[in-house]
Amino acid sequence: MDRRTFVAAGITGISGAALGMHDEPYSLPPHFPPGQEPIRPKPGLSGRTFTLDYAPHFGMFQHHAGDDMIDQIDFMAEAGFRSIEDNGMRGRSIEDQQRIADALERNDMRMGVFVMNMDGAWRPSLTTGTADERERFVQNARDSVEVAKRVHAKWITVVPGKVAEGIPESVQTANVVEALKQAAGVLEEHDITMVCEPLNWRDHHGLFLRFTPQSIAIMNAVDSPSCRILQDIYHQQASEGNLIDHMNAAWDLIPYFQVGDNPGRREPGTGEINYANVFKHMNERGCDAIVGMEHGKSIGGKEGEVALIEAYRNVDPA
Repeated sequence: MDRRTFVAAGITGISGAALGMHDEPYSLPPHFPPGQEPIRPKPGLSGRTFTLDYAPHFGMFQHHAGDDMIDQIDFMAEAGFRSIEDNGMRGRSIEDQQRIADALERNDMRMGVFVMNMDGAWRPSLTTGTADERERFVQNARDSVEVAKRVHAKWITVVPGKVAEGIPESVQTANVVEALKQAAGVLEEHDITMVCEPLNWRDHHGLFLRFTPQSIAIMNAVDSPSCRILQDIYHQQASEGNLIDHMNAAWDLIPYFQVGDNPGRREPGTGEINYANVFKHMNERGCDAIVGMEHGKSIGGKEGEVALIEAYRNVDPA
């Protein structure tokens, strides 16, 4: 079955379980634990645009769409997705960046985040307060502007780096705020927003930015429309829980979300997070943000790609 036939059939046939219509009694996909039955897919929604703006990554539908990134974008659009995200966009050739931009425009899709400061994300960098680290970060902002303009991206991910040993936490916070202020000054001129991502210590031990209240305080100190929070629900469940309360506290500072179930960091329905309720809440609050699908899949091959789409159909608000 080719890609277009697959989508026209309602994103159904590979596994034999239709995402929208079932003539036979509904049975659990094998990746759901017994007793944790997912919400039954709504009839007729297969292939239609999702209510929330979920953004897959390249490679998520490679078994159906093939290796070419443009074919993958076309497949995502046909399956009902309206955006993509690509952490490594800065490392792609200008030719590939332009091809991606053209395919997104043709499919009326948005470009989500790419990572701005990969070189300083996983070591002590902004926390140190050194002039060299600060200038490197600001130069990353300048370089990212050109990429963002080329692919029509409005948001770029920032990870402020690891804790700097021997420096008081309050001083590290001041160092991070100053670096973010200077980079924001570059981005404001171009209407581009860096979104700072708090990450959990189970997966990324030692990173400086971890919690929603901490992120709110830093955003308020930077005080720029070009510096906001990327709320990754997977990381925040691992770090602090109380997802909806924390989301509400920071709502006006969150233009971008990412998701993955916990534990395992796979598609919704494979862990403990009640994504149907979380997404319902986001929709009721008028969420028009991109929701990046920054996670793996619980099943490989074509079957796993079907299960991935079905998982989002199951939890997407009506």
